[in-house]
Amino acid sequence: MAVSFARRMEVVKASEIREILKITQRPGVISFAGGLPAPELFPVAEMDEASHLVLAEQGPTALQYSTTEGHPPLREKIAQRMDAKWGTRLSASEILVTVGSQQGLDLVAKLFLDEDDVVLCESPTYLGAISAFNVFRPRWVEVATDGEGMDPIALDRALAANPRAKLIYVVPNFQNPTGRTWSLARRKALMEIATRHAVPVLEDNPYGELRFEGESLPAIQSFDTEGLVLSVGTFSKVFCPGLRIGWVAAPRRYLDRLVILKQGADLHTPTLGQMQLDRYMELHDLDANVGRIRAVYRDRRDAMARALEREMPAGVTFSRPAGGLFLWVELPDALDARELLKRCLAREVAFVPGGAFFPNGGHENTLRLNFSNMPIERIEEGVRRLAASVRDLLAEGPVPEREAAVATP
Repeated sequence: MAVSFARRMEVVKASEIREILKITQRPGVISFAGGLPAPELFPVAEMDEASHLVLAEQGPTALQYSTTEGHPPLREKIAQRMDAKWGTRLSASEILVTVGSQQGLDLVAKLFLDEDDVVLCESPTYLGAISAFNVFRPRWVEVATDGEGMDPIALDRALAANPRAKLIYVVPNFQNPTGRTWSLARRKALMEIATRHAVPVLEDNPYGELRFEGESLPAIQSFDTEGLVLSVGTFSKVFCPGLRIGWVAAPRRYLDRLVILKQGADLHTPTLGQMQLDRYMELHDLDANVGRIRAVYRDRRDAMARALEREMPAGVTFSRPAGGLFLWVELPDALDARELLKRCLAREVAFVPGGAFFPNGGHENTLRLNFSNMPIERIEEGVRRLAASVRDLLAEGPVPEREAAVATP
């Protein structure tokens, strides 16, 4: 029997990261593929305590349906945390608790996008956002991006060329996939340009608290005077991804509509997890937990950068981010990261080819490496195997003179 699916299914594809992660479940595989936190840093004992207290003291409430907007005390804590760390001026009424920040991306896409609507983004940009938005069949406009963020001149020209653009999507802190962080000047310039063109901005900030050096910069949302910015955040990278708790922070004119969309999706984020997290934050110092995470990830970033410098042949460049979870690698133009992945998997090491992060394709000589999930000795061995595979590919053509790989800012 022939079955007719919705036309949107023509552009819906399995996540490349999720498919690669299936392979990395094999014992012995060194995975730089996923954006997985280090599980040994999860506060298991503290969550056991918080869970026991929630169920002992508020069990019937924790196991009952709840409001779509989210657990009120948790919404208040999120607003206060954003104000303290990112310079925003939010109230709990502007916070919607979601099932991870990925649901936030999906809901914002539902709110704004019709088929052929224009979304402006960094080049490259987050694969999860590409997947969430592509369901609605938008047209992507990649804006030239360097180590400081989107080029303001290129952004202004792109908006002038697309006067009906619906949304600007950005990841300004330790961007997935490149690890780049926007400068203060670029954040202010984006807000000025978006305000002048009256285009909403979606600011995605899952990694901002994972800064290893330097001073934190204010959120783009903190410069918003016209109610144009929506931001999504998550506890997945600074706490426990298994709870699947994120949020959208937005002006009420957006948030009220997002609530209606979430009601149609899942009614509300699970009550128990919200109350467990809220109780943990009352009993323990989340900032101290984040500090422990930062220290471990800083050491792992340094170990990966040293290994890449030591092992990679000439013509390979890589980023050295000031925080986050990822390094970005650029191979010589003639090399294909997808072919490299096949050879690496034979050596039981995995990564994500970079072409997946460009919504309009191309750039197949790039790749993303995660450093948060593997201990240092596994990082060093994995980079050794990766570099051996790169040399194998180079050996099939002219081999450049051996020099150290180059770290870019």
